[in-house]
Amino acid sequence: MDCIHLTGIRCYGYTGYLPEEQVLGQWFEVDVRLWLDISTAAKTDAIEDTLDYRSVISLIQHLLKTSKFALIEKLVTTIADSILQECDRVTKVQVILSKPAAPIPDFGGKISIELTKSKPNL
Repeated sequence: MDCIHLTGIRCYGYTGYLPEEQVLGQWFEVDVRLWLDISTAAKTDAIEDTLDYRSVISLIQHLLKTSKFALIEKLVTTIADSILQECDRVTKVQVILSKPAAPIPDFGGKISIELTKSKPNL
């Protein structure tokens, strides 16, 4: 199966366990892998025969901006489920959601969750 990678999708959002994270917000970064068959598009050179990844980027940005969950586990699952639901051609998705500046004292790294899901009945 073929795979499209979208990396470095950054957006400001309001998901977090601490109350101030849901009020003040923070930056999130998302990388996704989308599994689908691109063989027809490779022959026709027509965007109608593949996935217009601009729609996936917009979907992710919308979810990051509007979702208010306590846990990023819920947010990453919502992103994966939404992509599988909205994108008929995508059969499997991997989402890596990162908090590059998690509000943890004396911690300068980033927190990431990776989730891979497939459409049911494949």
